[in-house]
Amino acid sequence: MYTDEDLYAAVKDGVLDEAAVERFRSFVSGRAHTRLVDEENFRLISGFNDIFVSIAAFILLASAGWVFGLQSPALGFCVVALLSWGLSVFFVKRRKLALPAVLLLASFVLSTVAFLVFAQVAAGIEKDTAIMVATAIGAVAAWAHWHQFHVPITVAAGVASLLAFLLALLMQIEGLREFTNYFLCCAGLVTFLLAMRWDAQDVDRTTRKSDVAFWLHLLAAPLIVHPVFSAQGLFDGNGGLFGIAAVIVLYLLLAVVSITVDRRALMVSSLIYVVYAFGELFETYGSLSSSLAISGLFIGSMLLLLSAFWHRSREILLHVLPQAVGRYVPPTD
Repeated sequence: MYTDEDLYAAVKDGVLDEAAVERFRSFVSGRAHTRLVDEENFRLISGFNDIFVSIAAFILLASAGWVFGLQSPALGFCVVALLSWGLSVFFVKRRKLALPAVLLLASFVLSTVAFLVFAQVAAGIEKDTAIMVATAIGAVAAWAHWHQFHVPITVAAGVASLLAFLLALLMQIEGLREFTNYFLCCAGLVTFLLAMRWDAQDVDRTTRKSDVAFWLHLLAAPLIVHPVFSAQGLFDGNGGLFGIAAVIVLYLLLAVVSITVDRRALMVSSLIYVVYAFGELFETYGSLSSSLAISGLFIGSMLLLLSAFWHRSREILLHVLPQAVGRYVPPTD
């Protein structure tokens, strides 16, 4: 199994001819009756060996964390972090396995943060302060992992850790706690702009930069939608029709943005919110027992219809939007 990045690396090394690669990509697009750039490809599984190694690594990490955690939770997480880094040296840097790379990156960053939290608490430091320090160092750990292994999800993990640090810092300041929703929304917008910066460097979606953007888009959408959900009181069941309508309108806006930038990840990562909002709507004006099923039926049908006419929808939108937008998004022709 290979990716577009592998093909272009072969061209760079003189193994394949660039014209032949372009003809091959056009041939594959024609057989699928779509453009490859619209498929939003990213490398997650290169073969069953990815799954095999991921399962084995998970068992090893979980068992090691459990055994050493009996002595001390901090020691358990420290061992998991070290093992995650060590396994990455072979399975990510040398073997370049995609799924284990995601698993080991997540394990390394989360275990590093957890180790620092437990170690500081054991040393007598307040938990809130410990979390703030640990998340800041977690962002540094993610940067170190990126510098060594260049796993696409690492940038999103580093951004998430940095945002967690800023959120913990915000919660420490008494007068600023009420601005949490504003912070999360702004963080989501900044993450989206960062994703677009990576996307703009690879509008044809052929390199690792596109994969980095994918994970950032996946992180951005819930950060944008969650504050609206919270501000409207929907988590408490007090949102009312206006709150439900606000979430649905926001999701429709995200859908327009997703089509424009050719990123389904934006819609998928915030899907749970709109399903819940539609469920609340049907529960209020329909049957309580079938509200979730009806909302799922409606949303599923709409998403499949959108998928069927995705390329045509992009053509219409890009024709209406200013031409300057076309420089930063994949072409439609």
